[in-house]
Amino acid sequence: MPEINNELNQNKHESEREENLIKSKKENLKFLREQNIEPYKYSFQRTLNISSIRKKYENIGEIESSETEKIAGRIMTLRGHGKTCFGNLKDGTGVIQFYVRKDIIGERDYQIFNKLDIGDIIGIEGNIFRTRTGEMTLKVIKFDILTKSLLPMPEKFHGLKDKELRYRKRYLDLIVNEDVKKTFETRTKIIKEIRNFLDELGFIEVETPMLHPIPGGAKARPFITHHNVLDMDLYLRIAPELYLKRLLVAGFEKVYEINRNFRNEGISIKHNPEFTMLELYAAYEDYTYVMQIMENMVVYLADKILKTRIIEYQGEKIDLNPPWKRISMKDAIKEYAAIDIENMKDDEIIELLAQKEEIEIRKGITRGELIAHVFEAFVEPKLIQPVFITDFPVEISPLAKISRLDPTVTERFEPFIYGREIGNGFSELNDPIDQEQRFKKQIEMDTNGEVSRVIDYDFIEALKYGMPPAGGLGVGIDRLVMLFTNSASIRDVILFPLLRPDNR
Repeated sequence: MPEINNELNQNKHESEREENLIKSKKENLKFLREQNIEPYKYSFQRTLNISSIRKKYENIGEIESSETEKIAGRIMTLRGHGKTCFGNLKDGTGVIQFYVRKDIIGERDYQIFNKLDIGDIIGIEGNIFRTRTGEMTLKVIKFDILTKSLLPMPEKFHGLKDKELRYRKRYLDLIVNEDVKKTFETRTKIIKEIRNFLDELGFIEVETPMLHPIPGGAKARPFITHHNVLDMDLYLRIAPELYLKRLLVAGFEKVYEINRNFRNEGISIKHNPEFTMLELYAAYEDYTYVMQIMENMVVYLADKILKTRIIEYQGEKIDLNPPWKRISMKDAIKEYAAIDIENMKDDEIIELLAQKEEIEIRKGITRGELIAHVFEAFVEPKLIQPVFITDFPVEISPLAKISRLDPTVTERFEPFIYGREIGNGFSELNDPIDQEQRFKKQIEMDTNGEVSRVIDYDFIEALKYGMPPAGGLGVGIDRLVMLFTNSASIRDVILFPLLRPDNR
């Protein structure tokens, strides 16, 4: 009980403090307007950003620079000492200390400066020097109020008990948490380097529709919307696959797209309804080619961005050095779970799966689906080091070619790291008759409702004109970024993840 009371008192104290800060900020805003000072300027011409200032004056000593500089940013700290004031200013590139003296800027301006708050955005002009403690500092000779903040900056933001608040107010999270900013800078670098890697291999980047008249390219529940003028339902795409393959029919030989997919399904540390995918297709190649692209690309990214191929993820050392292990799904079940799936009857597999409460066995489930369930339940969590799982059952791979060695499986693979699938690839099915039959079979297995019971016959028609043999690959960008930034949740690598409404 005392602990509860202490927490209530602390919350009450924080609430009162915040109310007082807001009141003070509003009073300061009123004062500025009364002094005919515009608190929301149109622009400010900087000479350099803070990072460039630090580089330019890295050898500066206690004697201030003869050249003046203009910088701008957000006030992160203020420390007043009578007729002087120190503070920290932050822009998009770094933080620097500034120093203000009443006898330098004048009494009136110093009075105005004292109406500034932490969180305000200002422009300052002055000379660079180092303090006796070695801190690079800008001595202010002029300042300009660019944006007056009206809400207080969070204190000890990193330690908030409600972690979702960091996702809801990502703009604050990015201001006060430098590690979060670095995560998204790394994300940008990853996408940039993926483009460089694929461009060098002769791929071209394309854009395909986000609104689909028929959902396809993956087994997932789509989001439905309606176009008023055409009076027709449309679906946010669950995958760009069928449109990218149309481009292979059209004569493009190497294409890729990096863009959003949308799936109206669950939310977890691995799933967000809106996520970013890389999909690529190479004509005249098969799944072994795109498997090698996947491996080479991840190693390339590690070399370029992390400068190492041995990384740490959630306490595990991950060795990205090639070659990655390659093993069939059935052999993986035998090796990692000691289950000889090939010599088990369907009823025995169902009895085995009954140990896992989260698995729902529907009526009429196929053997291929049962094998996939066993793999997901008993093997996936053990795949810590990079590994390619190959030879997926035909029943769960409607867009992949049947294996040249075994008609019950397809030439399909998924790369796993830390127990998570980070991609999916296969030798693309280009037989229009077989493809139509596979689509029909998928409808019989459908568990997503009537919306999935439509075949994209325009795609079938495109295949009838002839699509060259091809290898295709899809990579989850968000999961790749999670791996490269040691982020535990997909929400940590999406700037504005989807959250439940905040009803507080």
